[in-house]
Amino acid sequence: MSKYTEVEIAQADGPYQAPEVFTIAFLQEAINRLEKFPSDLERVVSAMKPEWQNLPYRTGGWKLKQVIHHIADSHMQAFSRFKLSLTEDSPVIKPYIQNAWAETADSELADITLSVDIIKPLHKRLVILLRSMQTADFDRTYIHPEYNKTFTLAHVVGLYAWHGYHHLRQVEMFMENNR
Repeated sequence: MSKYTEVEIAQADGPYQAPEVFTIAFLQEAINRLEKFPSDLERVVSAMKPEWQNLPYRTGGWKLKQVIHHIADSHMQAFSRFKLSLTEDSPVIKPYIQNAWAETADSELADITLSVDIIKPLHKRLVILLRSMQTADFDRTYIHPEYNKTFTLAHVVGLYAWHGYHHLRQVEMFMENNR
C-alpha cells in the first residue's frame, strides 16, 4: 500500500503538469516535497529486495538501480542550474544524455545507497537555497538548448518536486507488483 495521498500519486504519475500561475503556495508546497523526498526515497530503497535492483521497473525501462542513480544525477544537475540562474543572467545550461549516464559503470555497479546518501545532503542544501530566495528570484531563468526553451525557476522547482516522486512511484509500483 502506497504511503502517498491520491493527489500525490496523481501528481507523480505521467508527465509534469506545470500550473498556469506559480503561486507562493505552489512554490512552498514544491519546496516541502523536495525536503521530504530523501526520507521517502530512503524508506523505499530500504524495503527493496537486493535482487530487484538489476530488474527493469517496466519492460524496456531502466533497472531499478539505474532509476535511483538517475535521480541523484538529475537532482545534482538541478542544483547546479539553480545556482547558475541565481548568479548569471539567463544562462544557457549544459544538457546531458540521461540514457548514456544511466549506462555508465557507476550507474550499473554502485550500491544504490550511495545515491540516497548523495540526495540527502543535496536536498538539504537545495531547500536552504530555495527558502532563501525572494519571490522575484523564482522568475529568474535559464535556457535549455536541447528544448530551445527558457525555463523560470518557479517552473523548475515544481518540475524537480515532481521528478523525484515520479521515479519513486515507478520503483514502488514495481515493488507492489512483485511482492
